[in-house]
Amino acid sequence: MAVCQVCSKNGQFGHNVSHSKVATNRRFLPNIHQVKLEMDGRMQRVSLCTRCLRTHQKARR
Repeated sequence: MAVCQVCSKNGQFGHNVSHSKVATNRRFLPNIHQVKLEMDGRMQRVSLCTRCLRTHQKARR
């Protein structure tokens, strides 16, 4: 399972609830991307959620 290496966001469990109120299990997965970022003067591949990736790109401006 993918986990964000910055905020440790990972999947959660919940229920799909139909019109008849029957609850079935489902998973809410984060939007995780593998990106290459320059950290400590060298390129590293990290797993980031889209929120952390957006924050990182805003900080570079």
